[in-house]
Formats: sequence, C-alpha cells, structure tokens
Amino acid sequence: MQKPAFVPRLLPLMIAISLFPVTSSANEPTPLATVVVEGAPETLAPAGIVVENLPSLRATTSDTASLLRDVPGVSLYGAGGVSSLPSIHGLADDRLRIKVDGMDLISACGNHMNPALSYIDPSNVESIQVFSGLAPVSVSGDSIGGAIHVKSSEPEFAAAGGTLRKGEAGAFYRSNGNAFGGNLSATVASDTVSVTYSGSAVKSGNYTAGGDFKAAGPAYVNDGKSITTSTKWLAGDEVGSSMYKSMNHSLGFALRNENHLTELKLGLQDLPYQGFPNQRMDMTANDSEQVNLRYKGQYQWGALEARVYHEHTRHKMNFLEDKAYWYQTWAPGMPMDTEGRNTGAVVKADIVLSARDTLRVGSEYQRYRFDDWWEASGTGGMSPDTFWDINDGERDRYAVFAEWEVRWSPQWLSQLGLRHETVKMDTGPVQGYNGTYAADAAAFNTADRSRTDSNWDMTALARYMENDSTAYEFGYARKTRSPNLYERYTWSTGGMAMNMINMTGDGNGYVGNLDLKPEVAHTISATADWHDAGEQNWGLKITPYYTYVQDYINARRCEAADSQMAGSKCAAANLTTVNNFVFLKYTNQDAQLYGLDISGYMPLARNTGYGSFTATGVLNYVRGETTSGIDDNLYNMMPLSAKLAVVQNLGRWTNTAEVVMVDAKDDVSQVRNEIRTAGYSLLNLRSSYTWKQARLDIGIENVFDRLYDLPLGGAYVGQGTTMPPAGMASGAPAWGVQVPGTGRSIYTGVTVQF
Repeated sequence: MQKPAFVPRLLPLMIAISLFPVTSSANEPTPLATVVVEGAPETLAPAGIVVENLPSLRATTSDTASLLRDVPGVSLYGAGGVSSLPSIHGLADDRLRIKVDGMDLISACGNHMNPALSYIDPSNVESIQVFSGLAPVSVSGDSIGGAIHVKSSEPEFAAAGGTLRKGEAGAFYRSNGNAFGGNLSATVASDTVSVTYSGSAVKSGNYTAGGDFKAAGPAYVNDGKSITTSTKWLAGDEVGSSMYKSMNHSLGFALRNENHLTELKLGLQDLPYQGFPNQRMDMTANDSEQVNLRYKGQYQWGALEARVYHEHTRHKMNFLEDKAYWYQTWAPGMPMDTEGRNTGAVVKADIVLSARDTLRVGSEYQRYRFDDWWEASGTGGMSPDTFWDINDGERDRYAVFAEWEVRWSPQWLSQLGLRHETVKMDTGPVQGYNGTYAADAAAFNTADRSRTDSNWDMTALARYMENDSTAYEFGYARKTRSPNLYERYTWSTGGMAMNMINMTGDGNGYVGNLDLKPEVAHTISATADWHDAGEQNWGLKITPYYTYVQDYINARRCEAADSQMAGSKCAAANLTTVNNFVFLKYTNQDAQLYGLDISGYMPLARNTGYGSFTATGVLNYVRGETTSGIDDNLYNMMPLSAKLAVVQNLGRWTNTAEVVMVDAKDDVSQVRNEIRTAGYSLLNLRSSYTWKQARLDIGIENVFDRLYDLPLGGAYVGQGTTMPPAGMASGAPAWGVQVPGTGRSIYTGVTVQF
C-alpha cells in the first residue's frame, strides 16, 4: 500500500473547510433532564462536546467507544470487537476519566480487555459528553487527558394520575463478520414510580480485511512445542481472533417526589468470549454485576447529587480457536483469572451564591480490591503451583474538589477549580509457577510495596462572547494520575509472564516498577468558535493545544540489572533488537504532546427539489514525543486525519456520503519497535428513514473494499503459538504485521418504538 499523494496536497483545503459532522433525525433522543435553579447565572460549567448523531451510528457498531469516532480530537486504540480504547489528544485508557452512568469502572485485566465503555451497549447509550484536556475538576480526577461521560436514559414518569407504558426493540445485521444482534427496552411508570428494563445481545465471527495481509493457511502448525496442527483454515484476509459475543442487561427503579429523584440501577454483563487480534491471549469469560444508587434534588440554594455504586467482575483469559491451545507436555493453554471489586461514592452540590456566582463542591471515594492469578497448566514450565501476578491488590482514592464560576459581564465567564486526591496502593506477596521464578518473587516480596500519592489538580477557564456569532475559550489545567496496579506491581521478568502484560496491543512484554511516580500534566488550550446567531446553519471551531507531562509513564527496554531470574529476556540482545518484539519495563520520562482540532459545518443548498445539503467535516492532528531520557516518539499517536461529508435531508430521508482520509504514520516509537503504516482514504455511505415510531438504517462502510492498516490497531498476534516471541518457534506471530482495518461491510438496522 502506498501513501496517497493527495493527502498532503489537500491539507490546506482541509484546514480551511474542515467541518464537524452534525446530522439529525426526526426521532433523535430527548436530552437528559437537568436541574434548573431559578435565578442561577448562565454557567461555563462543564458541558463538553455532546455527541449528536447517536441514532445513525448505533447500527454501524457494537463498540460503544466507536460512537466517539466523529468527535474532534478523539481517536481509537484497536482491541476486541466491543472493547476499543478512546484516546483524546493522544492520551488514552487510564489517562482518561471515563464514567458510565456516573460509575468509575476499572479494567480488571492485564491486557485491559474489559475497559469501562465495554460495559454498556451502544443501543443503551442516550448521551455522551466528551471533555478535552481542560476538563473541569468536577468531572475529572486521577487522569491527565480529559474525561468521557456516557449515560443511559433518564427515568421517565407519567403525567399526574396517569400510567406510562413504552418500549423499544431493535435488530441489526452487518455483513463483514456476519455480525447480528438486537436490543429490547421497556418502561412502566406512574407519576411517581418508574421501572425500566433494557437488554442487548450481539454475536460476530472474525472480520475480513479489504485484501490479503498475510499468508492463508491453518491457524497454527505443529512446531515441536505445540502438540497439534490447527484444523481451522484462515484465509489471507481473515483477521484471526476478532470474533466476539456479548450480552448486557439493566433493570432500573426510580422514585420521584416533587424536585427529588432516587434511582437504583442493577446491571449484568455476560460476555462468553471476545478475541483480540493484537493480544497473545483472548477473553474466555467476563461476568460483571453492578449496583448503582443515585439521588438528585433541587433546593432553593441549588442542586445536590449523591451516588454509591459497587461493581464485581470475574474475568478469564486463555486461547480461542485461532491461537494454539495445547503446548509442550500437553499443557491445556494458559488459564488466567482476575477478580475485581470496585466500590465508590460521590457527593456533589451546585450552590447558587448570587446572580453572578456559582460554587460547585464535592467529594469522591473509590475502594478497589483486585486479584490476578494463573492456575498451573500441564506438567512443564507452567506448573506445579499457581502463579500470582497480583495478590490482594489495593487501590483506594479519596478526593475533594471545588469550582467557582463567575459571570463577570454579559461577555465574560470564568471558572476556577481545585481538586486534591490521595491515592493509596498496596499488594500482598506473590509467587511463580515454580522455583524458576523464586528470585524475582523474593525481591518483590521483600520490598516495601505500600505507596501513597498526594495529587493536586487545578483548572482555570475563561470564555469571551464577543457577540452572538463569535466566542473564544481558553485556559490552563494541571492534572495528575497515579499508576495503575499493573504498572506498579507486575513483577516477573520471565518472557512468558511479561508477554501476558500488555495494555497497548503492541505485541511486546512488560514488567512493572515499584518506583513509578504519578504523572503530572500541564495543558494550555484555546478555542475560537464562529457560527451563525442561532448555531443552526454554519459553524467553525479551531482548537490548538499543548501538554507537557512530567513523569509520563512510558517504557524502556529492560536489561540484566532489572531481573533476578536466570534466563530472563532482560538481556543484552533485548537492547538492540529493531525488527522483533521486545521486553519493556515501565518507567517515568517527561513528554510533550501538541496538536490542532478543526471542525465545522456549512450549508451547500437549502430546500431544493432534492432536499437540503450540508457539508460537514473534522480534522485532527497530534504529535507526541519524549523530552527526557532517550529521545523517542510516544506510542500510538494518530497521524493527521480528516473526515469530509455531505449530508442530504429529504423528507424523512437522511443520506450521508463520507470520505475518511488518514496520512501515513511515520513518527513511531523506536523503543517499542512500533510499526509504520501507510496513508489511506475510505468512502462510507449511510442512509436512514424515520417514521413516527420506527427508524431504518442502511449503509456501506469502506465502499471500495480498501486494504489498509489501522494506525492505532497494534501488532497482529491474532493466530498461532502466541506465547513465545517471534523467531523462537515457527507459527509464532511474526513481527511487522499491523492489524488491518475492516473491509467492505453492508449493514442494516431497524428500531421500533411502542
């Protein structure tokens, strides 16, 4: 694949006319209800970017994170079919504060296969708010890259003395991967009591790329280490380990009394399997139960909201059918289990001090308990004992915050926020499968493992509204994130054990670092916003930003001094390898990220015989690099990308033709041996037709079936004997193959309200 020559030629044009996709439909969901206080000043309070076109996106994906794909500054790390990881301005995963219905959900996996957004199906998403790196302290915390808040529907009630009965059913089919599924929701309510159920299910096989990206053949072959040759044939365009199946259920109860609402939501996820083409393991089960209790009320002085929640997750990994299961001495795969218990509480209040001033205060608490263990397998190197990767892991957060918002004049608004968090972490003693791991385990067990971080955040924002058509927003933020349990406490330098720890999908192996410091990010950003007075016809936004991160948690090649284990992969050869997977140790380095978002929309024609036409688009650019230690590029930075579209509205029809353009990724991480990718362009076509109580969506993604590599898709390790590094066994994943994007897919979806 060659880099399209037209991408750099079109850059000036894209900067000039780049426009933000905004489509509408007759049955667009009603926004969430908000508490309104009489006499309250107009607020700068965190509104973030509200994702508008959810109905048209739901039919195209079962991955809730991909609903963010049109938001300026957002890109997606590749993972499983329902588990991609959003990135804001180059900062992803735990560097973002992601909440689902107000709950801080934690990925209970060494490969982060169960991120927060994988616990809610797109059909159950009612609203999404995206906050950039200048996220107010009331919506962030323990993060440096912004925040994402995803919410399901607010409870609905009948009119006084009446009864409300309503529901929705939907189904979809996508040709690529033979993906199909459906959703159902129902509500019964009086004027004071509401009960709602929602459920969804989806199943998909492996997807195919737009052409052959590897050789066809059996998924794996007998190489003297694996016992059998696979009976499954993988075509050259089939992306191994990309199948998935997921079921989600939610039951909500709500009580309303005048200006007070109490709501209890119970959630259940049953995810039997999910393959990961960029991980050496697959998910073989993920069972989660959630309890979420919320109160919100309106008072003369303002608004109060309180929440307590608990999440319990049991997560399992092993090899699905595209990866070799039987290994030397008849070891039945590599069973890996985790269990997480996450309990949290939040109290916050909006206090109206005057017609000019609003004070927002709050407190948060989160208690996390976690275990990660690998039962013995066979009678060889993975026996006879259970391997304890993390034993009795603890990570507790205590936070308080305050924000002061002031309307100084009709033109000027400001917000100043301060937040403090104490993060306490600890873990118990560990052990390996056998004596081979004893030296590493002893060094870890005799070390002081308790850590306490005292973290400060501050955000200062200002908005100047010159007139009804022009506004400027600018500010500074200081944000802090403490390491997660895997970054601090994974301990083994055995090659196999390190290969099992990978939260970025690069195919490399990782070991933790007890001495990691929290990341501290300093961000400055500004936004210029031009639009018509009603913000209905045209608009253009430009947002440059710069972030400097002290003690960014990066990685370096591990070396002999990092290991107590005989035969460790932390050896001299690991330091010089340039065309293979490597072994890394988490470390602190300073880094900087900077970039530009441009988005907007403009009319092309109005009320013609063929309807109305609107041009929309978005352009994103981000660059990340280290500024201390070894000079290098940060991993998984999205190259220059743009989307341009034409949206036609004709009666009940909404039709969209969209062009996606992505430049080549040449600025790669040398430490990780990150793979370069070529530029590409894609054409997507989407149509929807709405009735009063129904909606039909049809479309074609990647119309011309282009073969392209996902710039953030990670290394392809989706088939073969994935445990040993490449070169140690035939059939092991070969370095240098990037996970490809999805080929042509025709989809249709139907939603009926009743």
